[in-house]
Amino acid sequence: MDRLYTWSYQRIRQVNTNFKRYLYNKIDWNAQLSIIIGMRGVGKTTLMLQYAKENLPFNESTIYISLDDIFFSSNTLIDFVEEFHKRNGKYLLIDEVQKYEGWSREIKLIYDNFPEIKMLVSGSFAIGILKGEGDLSRRGIIHRLQGMSFREYVNFKYGLDLPVVKLQDLIESPLEIAFSINEKIKPIKLFEDYLLSGHYPFSVGDEKNFNQRMMQVVNTIIETDLPSVHRIDYNAVLKMKRLLAIIAESVPFKPNVKKLAEKLTLSRDTLLKYFQLLASADIIILLFSSTKGISALNKPEKVYLNNPNLAFLFAKTATDIGNLRETFFINQLQGLFNVEYPEQGDFLVDGKYLFEVGGKNKSARQIAGKENAFVVSDNIELPVGDKIPLWMFGCLY
Repeated sequence: MDRLYTWSYQRIRQVNTNFKRYLYNKIDWNAQLSIIIGMRGVGKTTLMLQYAKENLPFNESTIYISLDDIFFSSNTLIDFVEEFHKRNGKYLLIDEVQKYEGWSREIKLIYDNFPEIKMLVSGSFAIGILKGEGDLSRRGIIHRLQGMSFREYVNFKYGLDLPVVKLQDLIESPLEIAFSINEKIKPIKLFEDYLLSGHYPFSVGDEKNFNQRMMQVVNTIIETDLPSVHRIDYNAVLKMKRLLAIIAESVPFKPNVKKLAEKLTLSRDTLLKYFQLLASADIIILLFSSTKGISALNKPEKVYLNNPNLAFLFAKTATDIGNLRETFFINQLQGLFNVEYPEQGDFLVDGKYLFEVGGKNKSARQIAGKENAFVVSDNIELPVGDKIPLWMFGCLY
């Protein structure tokens, strides 16, 4: 127990608070239970430690623990909390919950029996969190932390303070917004840098080791995290790696479920389950039809890697620029809005706005005659005619 306190003090004291992710100001830190989910490496741990450093007592009433610590291989979480409570514990920050069997049940017990303890919990998988035994979605407030937006990347790397842009403002007044941002940065080159390595906070300041660290993140998710949460065996891990390789070579991927299932020697339902698991771990994004809806039984219309950085990581040859553009667009919007596959165009957002994504010469032919339809163009600094620059959609959070 004393070692855990020492470790907690060190982690809290050492965390850098100069840059904070967008979610920092959206979390209700006073709630009895807040849960942060998101992919490995996007900054969940840093977010918790930053709040503790700036707002919580630096004494035994506050502790940060990670449930992959060897301490919890021979001690239960509930026993730990009973001791923590005896030491006047009030603020409990719990990381890596998916590594602890039965975590949701024990956190429910803590919630019900120690209402004076405020808990901030971090985990990596949406499905695992929402389907936990303790039904924590009714008790806790769940927040999803995306990878860095283009805006956050620029602010973090260059010490700027570009503001968040609302989608409606971006649609209605793109020229005014673009001019205000272009006064501070030259977006095209920075946008290219972001596509290559800007989605994860650990890229800033450690560009040389970025690809290696990102590959470690992906391997840990598939080989360790997914099996521990969803009870899948080694054969399933190998099949998911093969599936990911197929997706990476052909994204944006329009899956032929029957042929793909035969190629991987899987049933249709198992293949769709693997799609869902990889999506829950933020390795891929599934785009469903606006007419068919989202269902575990429905096949996605398109499958994307989660973000452009992964496209560069997995690419055996030059990455397809059309794929990068679409991947960036859906990545930046899918956590904030309902994004669907439309009958015309590339993306339907919140059932209202239709977008066609392409290069600077992209025409509006494919969305002609549609209301609230817009062309999103890459490689332009300012809106031209009816075209909105692609990079501007990286300023939504």
